[in-house]
Amino acid sequence: MHSYQRMNASMWCVLYSNIMRIILTHEVADFDAIASLLGAYYLDPNSTPVLPRKINRNVRGFLTLYGAELPFVELRDLPLEPIESITLVDTQTLTTIKGVTSQTKVRVIDHHPLREDIPTDWNITLSATGANTTLLIELIRGQEVHLTPVQATLLLLGIYEDTGALTYTRTTPRDLQAAAFLLEQGASLSVLANFLFHPLSDEQMKIFYQLQSNYRTINIHGHRIVIAKAEIGNLEAELSTIAHKLRDVLEPDALFVLVQTKSGIQLIARSTSEDIDVAMVAQKFGGGGHERAAACLVRDRSIDSLEDELVEYLKEIITPAIVVAQILSRDPQLVPPEMGVHEIASLMQKYGHEGYPVVENGQVIGLVTRRAVDRAIAHKLNLTARQIMEAGQVTVTPQESLESVQTVMTVSGWGQIPVVDEAGKIIGIVTRTDVIKALPVGSRLPSRVNLASRLEKILPSSQVILIKLVSQIAVENRLALYIVGGFVRDLLLEKPSMDFDLVVEGDAIALAKALRSRYGGRVTKHDRFRTAKWYIDKSHPRIIQEYQKYIEGGELTPLLDEIPSTLDFVTARTEFYTHPTALPTVEPSSIKLDLHRRDFTINTLAIRLDGTHYGELHDYWGGLSDLRRGLIRVLHSLSFVDDPTRILRAIRFEQRFHFRIEERTLQLIMDARSLLSKVSGDRIRHELDLIFVEEQVLAMLDRLQELGIFEHIHPQLIWDEWIRDRSRRLWIYEPQTFGIDLKPTEAVVRRDLFYLFLLCRIDQDSCLTIIERLKLPSSLRRKLRDANRIWALREQFSEMDRLTAMAQLEGVDPTVAYGLGLMDEENGNLVELIRFYFTKWVKTKCTTDGRLLRQMGISPGPSYRRILSELKLAWIEGRIKSPQEEMELLNEMIKSVA
Repeated sequence: MHSYQRMNASMWCVLYSNIMRIILTHEVADFDAIASLLGAYYLDPNSTPVLPRKINRNVRGFLTLYGAELPFVELRDLPLEPIESITLVDTQTLTTIKGVTSQTKVRVIDHHPLREDIPTDWNITLSATGANTTLLIELIRGQEVHLTPVQATLLLLGIYEDTGALTYTRTTPRDLQAAAFLLEQGASLSVLANFLFHPLSDEQMKIFYQLQSNYRTINIHGHRIVIAKAEIGNLEAELSTIAHKLRDVLEPDALFVLVQTKSGIQLIARSTSEDIDVAMVAQKFGGGGHERAAACLVRDRSIDSLEDELVEYLKEIITPAIVVAQILSRDPQLVPPEMGVHEIASLMQKYGHEGYPVVENGQVIGLVTRRAVDRAIAHKLNLTARQIMEAGQVTVTPQESLESVQTVMTVSGWGQIPVVDEAGKIIGIVTRTDVIKALPVGSRLPSRVNLASRLEKILPSSQVILIKLVSQIAVENRLALYIVGGFVRDLLLEKPSMDFDLVVEGDAIALAKALRSRYGGRVTKHDRFRTAKWYIDKSHPRIIQEYQKYIEGGELTPLLDEIPSTLDFVTARTEFYTHPTALPTVEPSSIKLDLHRRDFTINTLAIRLDGTHYGELHDYWGGLSDLRRGLIRVLHSLSFVDDPTRILRAIRFEQRFHFRIEERTLQLIMDARSLLSKVSGDRIRHELDLIFVEEQVLAMLDRLQELGIFEHIHPQLIWDEWIRDRSRRLWIYEPQTFGIDLKPTEAVVRRDLFYLFLLCRIDQDSCLTIIERLKLPSSLRRKLRDANRIWALREQFSEMDRLTAMAQLEGVDPTVAYGLGLMDEENGNLVELIRFYFTKWVKTKCTTDGRLLRQMGISPGPSYRRILSELKLAWIEGRIKSPQEEMELLNEMIKSVA
């Protein structure tokens, strides 16, 4: 045991007896992991940072030289005592360790994406920094912590190693700020260089040469993928440095290193493309990491079978690369080599392009640029294109990737690259502007999409002004304000909605109160969920004053009238589910975690509204990519377990947008659908209500039946071709066909009709059971009971006289009658009776009523209805045509009764 380990272990045993609080990180620890241990120690000096069993060679070298100033303890030196709490840093995986009990509290401080299977009772702090050390530095900077140069250097090593010396694309401004702070604390760049940029060891060189001589390159969706393999016995060397070196030499879009050892296959993955997420690959095989760097250990399989499965999985998850054919401009202007500079200048002035291919005999021989033409004219040189062009046969083909074009541009210096077919004939051109526009959002500058102009184009002026007023108050209170969810999704799909949610990163109630203080109105709040509603006083002088600033001579009153009566504010929060199907427990959190609690990635987009961030699109969970690809994807594998009603929402969104449920998400639906039987009826009813008013309702119901969802809501609930055919008639036969005055497009009518289609065919007991299961409202219950009763009698109507049939239909709701008419066979007996009832029966009025019958000495009872119905039928059949004839018939009926 090293001296620093002995010292710290003995000190540790003196300080702690029965209570232990420890800090852990992942195995095969790099500088970021060990630096995170140190950072977490400064958050809680009463905790002990424990070194993992396996540490990278360069990290172990640093600890050997400088460990005396560091508080680390080896795992084997911990006393066998119960552990009160564990802080996990740079990982979300808790390794097996003695002393952990069911009472042990776990806190995670990490910069990786949230794992799907992480326990819900853990305390999670996540942030998308380049290095995890950065997050720890931010947490301790507010404390009065004094760092020695050695400690500051270790922390800086953590940041530099995980960000590639601040050059990797995932590096954030926060990483640079943390690095600057550590340099101010005395971190040594010269010591850092000795341990960070170290040469490969002899063992690493042997592995490197074996990998370099045993790799293959494959093209997957336009990306160049390299898979390198090696077999060794006992692995002592760490492989991440080897992978970096190999990536630098081979320059692939993604590199996968497979090394067979006695303990299993080490898989190291590196990506240089936005379209290849190697963390997904590592997770597939039981590991983890970042989008650009990940690793895992695979056991109990051959290296060749792993390679085959890896290739097949890459075909599924790699986003197809943008290829030249997608961005080129066809039929470009071409310049013959003998064209003079003045003629070329006229061409440039006419078409505005910066460069033109010079073509001879159908082949590209060079590129003439505006700069060369301008210089020739300025020097009064009467030269030709051949004389001033940048000579060369620099071209790309339509199938080459965006990255290939970037490389060609960089090497050649050409800003316009001719595109040629297989015969070398020019068919188009791709320019720098084309490439920049096609780059993934994260590769552009500025790096965030800004939707301010689209937002202001969609929303009414009154709401835009209101949002800016709220944003200003948010800035004054140092609160981040976002518009989130379906509104942003629909905005990007160009299907705007006027309904939106405002999420506050901080305290939503405080923001609402600040608005009330400035602009009046009143505020209601819900302390448990930290939500607030601001009731706006449109007549408040300050609101009128603010709105006057935005109008130029127009009328103020219409603008004020358009202001919504209320605004709802929600505090950014995270959710925890105590058990499947339970309602969530909520806690305040960041906007990132707030978005993570949502159902699908396409609903995790947010637009920031405060200050200089106004209009910024925030996409933490791949929502924009899935929106473009038309995918419905959950954020974690327990999403449907937490809330099974998301199954119905997934199908609703899939069919509404003509998207596709992603394969893994579909499997999760099939695994969780049985949980629908445990969900409360009103929650399921709410989702069905939303489906029934959708334009694609039939497709949604088809999909629910296809996936076997209905039977898990209730075994008797089915949707088949017979019901579908009757439901389709809703778009063919208007209510007026049956003499019914009804608007079938109204949401309540549509909802009631589809419940009727689903329920009125089944037996009465099952119908009542489903009504109770879904907790349907009383008005709908009455309609469904009537529908079920009348439908059961449909075969008997042909044997009934007209009066008996009308008695069965008496008081029937128009929606019920319309639905039954659609369900009956065309020109069926029930259709005829419904048409007769609404066109004649309900419109025919007798002069006789119950009061008159009492005056004539007839006791109240069933005879009243029979007498009045016979009089009404006589009017309809033309047997009576006047009140006098009605009275004569009434007297005859009374005499016959007497």
